[in-house]
Amino acid sequence: MQNLKLLSIIGLTAFGSYIYSTTEIQSKWIVPAKYKTMKNPTDPKDKEGLAEGKALYAKQCSSCHGKKGLGDGSKAPELKGELGDFSSAEFQKQTDGELFYKMIEGRDDMPGFKKKIASDEDRWLVVNYLRTMKK
Repeated sequence: MQNLKLLSIIGLTAFGSYIYSTTEIQSKWIVPAKYKTMKNPTDPKDKEGLAEGKALYAKQCSSCHGKKGLGDGSKAPELKGELGDFSSAEFQKQTDGELFYKMIEGRDDMPGFKKKIASDEDRWLVVNYLRTMKK
């Protein structure tokens, strides 16, 4: 009987550890290597491009992420998960390719924007605009 209790405790502990570890893995947004090194072909200083990126962000992103990218948009309270702070050093240290990938693929409550922002160039312009939000 004592052995059965001990085995039950060990089994529950192992199961709990497994659940915790898979949750941790799922919470990390894994970006394929080819995107991490992908170069942004647009000029990040082009004023017209930044204006277009800002307009696209306002239309497609701000309702969740907020006007300044602080994760405080009007839809934010309805969403699960962390919406991020685009002005933070942690967000800004991501490569342009990582941001591009996350935008097109989406995850959890964030939809992918392959269809809503169909042009690769427009997506890159949004990435450029996100860079203007840094502190």
